[in-house]
Parts: sequence; structure tokens; C-alpha cells
Amino acid sequence: MKSFFKIFFASLLALIVFSILGVMVLIGLAASASSSDKPLIGSDAVLVLDLSKPFKETVQENPFASLTTDGDFETPSLFDMVRLIEHAKQDANVKGIYILASDNANGFGASEEIRKALLDFRKSKKFVVAYGETISQKGYAIANVAQKIFVHPQGGLEWAGFSSNLIFLKGMLDKLEIKPQIIYAGKFKSATEPLRETQMTEANRLQTSVWLGDLYNQFLYQTAAARNLDTALIRSLAVEGKIQTAADAVKYNLIDGLKYDDQIKHEITGRLNLQINSKINFIFFGEYAKSVTLDDYAVSEKIAVIYANGDIVGGAGTDEEVASDDYKELIRKARLDKSVKAIVLRVNSPGGSALASDVIWREVSLAKKEKPVIVSMGDVAASGGYYIACNANKVFANESTITGSIGVFSIIPNIESFLKNKIGITTDRVKTGPYADMGSMDRALTAPEIRFFQASTDSIYHTFKSRVSEGRKKNMEYVDSIAQGRVWTGSRGLSVGLVDEIGTLSDAIKAAAAMAKVKSYKLKEYPEKKNILEQLFTNYKRNISMQLIESELGPDQLMIMQQFKKVKAMVGVPQAKLPYTVIVH
Repeated sequence: MKSFFKIFFASLLALIVFSILGVMVLIGLAASASSSDKPLIGSDAVLVLDLSKPFKETVQENPFASLTTDGDFETPSLFDMVRLIEHAKQDANVKGIYILASDNANGFGASEEIRKALLDFRKSKKFVVAYGETISQKGYAIANVAQKIFVHPQGGLEWAGFSSNLIFLKGMLDKLEIKPQIIYAGKFKSATEPLRETQMTEANRLQTSVWLGDLYNQFLYQTAAARNLDTALIRSLAVEGKIQTAADAVKYNLIDGLKYDDQIKHEITGRLNLQINSKINFIFFGEYAKSVTLDDYAVSEKIAVIYANGDIVGGAGTDEEVASDDYKELIRKARLDKSVKAIVLRVNSPGGSALASDVIWREVSLAKKEKPVIVSMGDVAASGGYYIACNANKVFANESTITGSIGVFSIIPNIESFLKNKIGITTDRVKTGPYADMGSMDRALTAPEIRFFQASTDSIYHTFKSRVSEGRKKNMEYVDSIAQGRVWTGSRGLSVGLVDEIGTLSDAIKAAAAMAKVKSYKLKEYPEKKNILEQLFTNYKRNISMQLIESELGPDQLMIMQQFKKVKAMVGVPQAKLPYTVIVH
């Protein structure tokens, strides 16, 4: 008994101490969050752009950043990154930007917006230097704006062209005796191909070769312009496999030289007119964001920017989803707010539930009747993502945005044989009508049920096309010719009428202001930023588990696992969704 009390009181003391420390940490976090003090970046600052970090549509919160001294600040959002680069152009304390370009965790649309901001920054005559031990093609797609590009002497530059790989599950499903039972509308609607084919259909191979070719041609044209090279020549370097070493990249003028890390530092100190071993005032963008003010909060008129980022789902959702209940309220809130003079809907979504897409479409249509609504497309705004965008007053996209994919499908798997032959489970039922159990996964669909599902899918597809026809002011026959589930890049979307202008989120906001006839305004961003406690506890378990999986398996394998989960969520729910997750190597 004496031992029991000893352990009990020791545990109680530990709990009390832990609770006190926890409260102190939260108080410190809250005090830090409310503090108006801004860090000083000092003179001769060199901003560090680490492309290995993804700049997402909204700020990636780090509530513990203020308690650390190692520069672990919040990662700015993509739009904030663009605005920070614009601010740095005029900031006398900033002398240049140093790009860490080994890899690029950002999508093609996001990369395009960052690249344009860097090109504009260069007009200030400040320097931009890029370095990587090895530089990937996606890293180089941004790094090629630099005046000087260097790699490690034993490193290199990836230069082999783009590829996009799809994983097909039909063979596995056949062995497991699982029949997916797929209903779809649109000959290009290849979202379900991995479940019903063992390789690409000709339609899908055609559309993939076109959009992938568009992305690669854009990459080559931008490189040729930035490096003063011939496009045909640099294409041939990939076709003939001539870039195998770092020295090869120097020989063909794709990079400027081979340097170790210390030599890069000497390069930068020289540009700063400092002594060769002087300490360089490197500032990461997360820290720089804390030192500047990007918005004029004294202005009363607002432009709402609503970030629709992730899969479109019905009801309520997570931070990584565009949930119909959440977003109809956000759009309605912006519509009813008299101080909001225009709405910019930033869409970065491959689509999802067709019904949820229509719920959001309705709110966009209502808002459009009262104030200008402009859409800005990010990396992807396809299928349901295009559904919610099509009725805006004006649609902006990046050249490399993936859009279109106007089509619908449904999946109703039949696992009867799997249950019976693989694990020895059988089922039986009693029902009051022949269709009372329609859509059950433990039996095959009957011929009438297949007709019902196909009719429903065709009806949703017709509604989707009619929404596009109304919003884009095109007749149904023309919409059908560019629909069929086909995927387009932003540049081709412009040519076929799915997009109004090629431009960034900044361009869309300026257009919204012009349409609303306001010159001075502040931005009101939705979803609104969470408070400190919400940051700590929202999606805590999910974030930890995802980080653990990614650390063990890698980002591509994590994406595959997430795709399996998404396929499961699509069962029985008509989908307006992009054919596949776009992974380009």
C-alpha cells in the first residue's frame, strides 16, 4: 500500500507540473500571437526561397514557430509568397534572392505564379542566384529565371523530358474476384480506367499526350527565353540523352558553373560587396513574412478571396476538402457582406461529388447577381472544380493549369465472389421490392439497375454541360464537343473558351477590383485563419499519421495510399472528378 501511494502521488505531481507547463506554453503562444512586434531583417538581406517546401493556397500554420530560434517560421501561402516577392522588389534592405532548387514540391500552376513574380523581381536589378546539389526539372522550371545557376561539381541537372505514369488495378481486382461495375458519361472520362483497364485507352493516351506535351513545351520555351537558347536544341538534348553529368549541363549553357556550398556563399558575398568570409544575412520567407505588412487594414472596402482547395465533398469536411456545407456558407457570407465589393474564388480542386459541386455552383450563381465573381484557377480546376467555376463573370487560369474534364461517373463494386471464394463469406436478404437493395456491394447489378444508374449519370452529365453552356455562353453542341471528360491545360482552355484570360491570382484580384470599380481595398480571405488552440488541435492525429507514413514510404507512395482512400469514398456517389492525380516526373 505504501508503494501504491508513492507511485500515485508521484504521478499526480507529474500531471500537475505537466499541466502548469502546458498552460504556460499556451499563454506564451497566445502572447506571441497577439504581439505587434515585428522582427527586423537588417540590411543586406538575402531572401531564401526553398522550393522543396510546398506553398499551398492557405498558410501552413506552425503555432510553435514563435518559441523556436532556428528560423522555423510558418510557411507562407502561395499568394503571400507572390506578394512577398513583390514587396521585396521595393525593399531597400533586400539585395537579392537565393533559390534552393534541388527539387520543387509545388505544382505546375503554383510554380508558374512564383516564376512570374521572380521575373518581375529581376526588373529591380537585384540579383537572383539558384543552386542545388542536383536540380530536378521541376526545380529548374523556376530556377531558370536566375541570373546565375550553379550545381555541385559531383551533382547534375535532370534533363530527360516529362513523363506521367498511371497505376492500373484491374489485374489485382480480377485476381481478388472484385468487379468494379462502372457507369460513366464522356469518352475521355478515364477516372475509372485504373479499375477497368490494364493500360491507357487510346482516348486517354491522346489527351494525356496533349496536356503533357503542352506542359513540356512551355518548360522548353521558358528555358530557351531565359537562357537565350534555341528551343529545338534543348529539346534534342533530352531526346539524345546528352545531359548526363553536371559538366554536360555547363557545356550546353543550361547552368553557369559548378560550385561547392562554400563557393556559392563566396559568390553571394561578392554580390553584396562583403568580405569573402563575412556572414550573409539569409532570411527565409517565413521570417520575412513576419517583418512586413502586406495589407492596408485601414481601408473599409474589401475583396473576398475564397480558397476552394481539395476534393469536393458533401456536407462538412476537413481543411483539405471543399465541403458543400462549409463553402455555401462562406460564399453566402461574402455575398451578404456589404463591405465586400467583389469575390475571387480561387479553385485548386480535381472535383468530386457532383451534387456537392452543384450546391456550390448555386451559391456562386447567387453571388454573381449581386457583385462581381472572378475565378482564379491554381494547379488544377477540373471536373467538379470546373463545375463550381464555370458561372463566374470571368475565369483566369495559368497556362499550366489542368482544367476541363467535364464528365461524370459512378462506381458500384461487386465483391460477392471475393467474399465467397476468397474468405468464405456469403450473404442473404429479405426485401420488400426488387430494387430495395439496389447498389449493394455483395451482388451484381441487374440489367434494369444498370439502366437506372446510366440514366442518372447521363442526367447529371447533361446538367453539368448545361451549367457550362449557361456560364460560358456557348451552345450545348459546342460544349459537348469540348466536354466528354477531356482534360485541357489552361492555355488550351483559353483557346476552346473554357477560360477567359491567362493570369495569376493577383491578376484575378485586380480584375475583380476593376469590375467592382474600387481603387483602394483590403483582402478578406476565407476560410478564416484559425486561432492558436484550433491550430494546435484541428486535424492533429491526421497530420501526425500522414507525416509518419510519408517519412517511411515517401510522397509518391503516400499519394497512392490516399488515392485508394479516395476511391473508397467515391463508391455509389456520382462523381464529377478529374481522371487521375496528375504526377509528372
